[in-house]
Amino acid sequence: MQLSDILTTSLLRTTPAFIEALKAMEIETVEQLVLHLPRAHEDLSQIQTIGEVPLDTKVTVRGTVGRLSLVRTRSRKSIVKTLFTDLHGDSAEVVWFNQPHVKRMLTEGDEVVLTGKIQEEGFKLKMSSPQFERAGVRPLLHTGRLVPIYPQHDSIHTKWLREKMSLVRSVIKDLPETLPQEIVDDEHLLTRAQTVEALHFPRQPEDVARARERQAFEEMYRIQIEALRQRQEWQRLRQERLRTPMDPELIKAFFRTLKFTPTKSQKIAIYEILRDMENDVAMSRMLEGDVGSGKTLVATAVMANVLANGGQCALMVPTEVLARQHAESIARMLVAFYNNLLARRRAGERVLDFRLPSVSLLVGSLTAADAFAVRRSVAAGQTDIVIGTHALIQDAVEFADLRLVIVDEQHRFGVEQRVRLQEKGTPHVLTMTATPIPRTLALTAYGHHDLSVLVEKPGNRKVIRTKVVSPRDRQTVERFIDQQIDEGRQVFVICPLIVASDHEVMADVKSVEHEEQRLRESFSRRRIASLHGRMKPAEKEKIMKAFKERQVDLLVSTAVIEVGIDVPNASIMLIEGAERFGLAQLHQFRGRVGRGDHQSHCFLFTTTVEQSRSPRLKAMEEHDSGFVLAEIDLKLRGFGELFGTRQSGFSLSGLQEFLQPEFIVRARRAAERTLSEKPFAEEEMAARL
Repeated sequence: MQLSDILTTSLLRTTPAFIEALKAMEIETVEQLVLHLPRAHEDLSQIQTIGEVPLDTKVTVRGTVGRLSLVRTRSRKSIVKTLFTDLHGDSAEVVWFNQPHVKRMLTEGDEVVLTGKIQEEGFKLKMSSPQFERAGVRPLLHTGRLVPIYPQHDSIHTKWLREKMSLVRSVIKDLPETLPQEIVDDEHLLTRAQTVEALHFPRQPEDVARARERQAFEEMYRIQIEALRQRQEWQRLRQERLRTPMDPELIKAFFRTLKFTPTKSQKIAIYEILRDMENDVAMSRMLEGDVGSGKTLVATAVMANVLANGGQCALMVPTEVLARQHAESIARMLVAFYNNLLARRRAGERVLDFRLPSVSLLVGSLTAADAFAVRRSVAAGQTDIVIGTHALIQDAVEFADLRLVIVDEQHRFGVEQRVRLQEKGTPHVLTMTATPIPRTLALTAYGHHDLSVLVEKPGNRKVIRTKVVSPRDRQTVERFIDQQIDEGRQVFVICPLIVASDHEVMADVKSVEHEEQRLRESFSRRRIASLHGRMKPAEKEKIMKAFKERQVDLLVSTAVIEVGIDVPNASIMLIEGAERFGLAQLHQFRGRVGRGDHQSHCFLFTTTVEQSRSPRLKAMEEHDSGFVLAEIDLKLRGFGELFGTRQSGFSLSGLQEFLQPEFIVRARRAAERTLSEKPFAEEEMAARL
């Protein structure tokens, strides 16, 4: 038998129907069959005695079969009975319902291994329809060992697969290795053949553990190889124009114009980014920071260094509201810096040479004439910094000397959108995210980036007081909110839906439409507005402007306000149906308040009283760190749920215990060794993987 042999009825001793079912599972060769691996294992290896086993618990016992009888009931159902005696002489009645074939398969005196539950019925012990295998005829497959449990499909059940795996077991040793041999040796891994053998036919739990380690390592190694290949491809092109010298004195002078002292992690991130940009290959770095950690300041300082060296910068953000906010805040910081230098120069000091920057906004709502004027200014090099949405990646947008691209909230953009912006001059690229990503995920999904992390928050921001609220406490909280509005504060109200269907209304799922109407009744003295994704950009901009200018007391919105909206006077975040959101998103919502001098509050309303006791939501009360909450979310919701396999491009289903930073670093280093020895052996690597 060869690995390449096509599966046939004679080879597997089965019927054409089963061969067709295997084809539906994309299993047509012997190799594909042996690579259909178990999803789990059940430990049935401990042989016990009837007199000692606990009742109503699955156990495995070994002994002999007594006389078998077949009884037919009036409804024509069959019952096979026998008295089973274990090796210690203890007995139990064994009954199989509607399995008349058992009487043909077993005879009195056969030694068998049974797996099932022993129950007490009257004054006797009984086992109902246990699994059984004759002992001593062949190695046990279904009982008396670590039993593999396979993914099933229609008629292809796990017991059938165990039997067929035993028929093709001999070819497992011929499976080709898919990892470089030096990696297998250096990391003390099982070979591929040993791994498959251990999963189908484990002798002890340690065999399964080592096989799963090899599986996880290989998958992680593939991911890291691909990430490093992407980086090598990105950095293969060397351009002298990309060299942007770091000017520490300029950064120090910029810091002196701020109203606060940058944090240590902000200074480290700025240094790491500027150090990368001194090279003649394009930087690829991610800046990860919790809500309020000061990513915009880092980006502005880096852009100031680029402007001082004559380059252009582009900042792409997901929404027009955020683009306008960034344009305003970045221009304000850079103009203040310029004015400070100008005043010192006029006072006779020797200061740095830094010209007044030109900052332009390019968004979809601009008139055709205004958009054309911005594009012409950018192409002529008259615009130093252009900030915009998807409008930046249009073919008509050209740059004179694009030195740095910053993508804010990078997870909101597809890979293709990010690449199109990068291709406008192959510049240095900095991606930023305020969504805390566990280090494990960052090392895995973003392995093609270097990573900078902001772990502190600038200034002395007050902790946002967070409370999970059950429906019965709504009136108490709403009275408190009314008092806060009397004191001049403003309120965000977040709903899961824009409009609820009849079914969702019955289930009390909150919508923007319904809540706006209800709040106008509950807060009749207050000014209320709504915001959601179906509105036109100009309409959303108008409402957000009114809210920022304190013309609105309560803003009812969907998740459209999750990212970047900055309203320092808003001190209350009220989230309806909090159980419908992940911890990371709840933390993002919470970060929209706590930006001013007033104590801020976040209320997580649940749909039912029971949901208000959720340990997951209670974690929001206990933890203010987005990174801690992201780790909790990872453990509670799983790898794919938290991150999304479609976005991350990989799957480690069933191997989550290996998603530890130390394990991933091992795979990363192994991938680096492989590619450093053969930097561009892509065809060979593709063949191996």
